[in-house]
This record gives sequence, structure tokens and C-alpha cells, in this order.
Amino acid sequence: MAVIARVPLASGLLTGKFSPSSSFAANDHRSFNRHGEAFDQGETFSGVDYETGLAAVARLEQALDGAMPLAEASLRWILAQPGVTAAIPGASSGEQARRNAAAGSAPTPEQAEILTRFDAAVRETYDELLRESIHPRW
Repeated sequence: MAVIARVPLASGLLTGKFSPSSSFAANDHRSFNRHGEAFDQGETFSGVDYETGLAAVARLEQALDGAMPLAEASLRWILAQPGVTAAIPGASSGEQARRNAAAGSAPTPEQAEILTRFDAAVRETYDELLRESIHPRW
């Protein structure tokens, strides 16, 4: 059995590029499916409301303290989970695709140390901010 993590960057939320003032095109699912009204509720921002997602991102970025980009840490964390075989992140440029692919390489000792701290932040953030919204769905 294999687990393929689809939309691992939570519709771009885990890139750290969005803010409360970010807007999306009218035909972008992040504009019209925030509450699952168009299709699967878990599809857009992994089923978390946008404001809570931004709060989670802020915590995760704080835990990284600039040591690694959030998208890279997120992909590396996902790929390190037991049973996860692959992740399918989106990319809007060749550079993003290269960075995403590089996140699949074995971490250096320094990266492994960063990811250990990040793992603790992910688990704490999930328990404190996200579990209530996500866990009952699955």
C-alpha cells in the first residue's frame, strides 16, 4: 500500500505567500470553495478556514525562524511520514517545480535538525488550531 499526498501545500497556504489581504481570481477554487460549497470541503486549504490556516502558517514560519522555507519544510515533513510514498505539489514556475523536487532528497544533518523542531511545531499547531476542523472529516 502507498500513500500519495495530494495538494500537500494546502492549496498554496503552506507556501507562506498569502496574507489576510490576498485575493484570488473568481475562477480559482480558493475564492469560491472555501467552505466546500462547490466540491469536497477538504480540497480547498485542506478544509480549514482561511483565517485559521493563516494563523497556523504564522506559527509554523515562526518555528522555522528563517532556517528553511515553509514550503520545503512542509514537503520534507510530509515525505518523512510513515507510509507516504510521494507528494504531488503544484508549481506555477519551473523554479518552484525544481524546489519542490529538491525537497524529496535526503536531508542534510542540519536540515534534519530543523525538521525535528518543525515536527514538534506541526504537531502542536495541529492539536491546538486544526484538529477540531480536520480530524472529524477523516
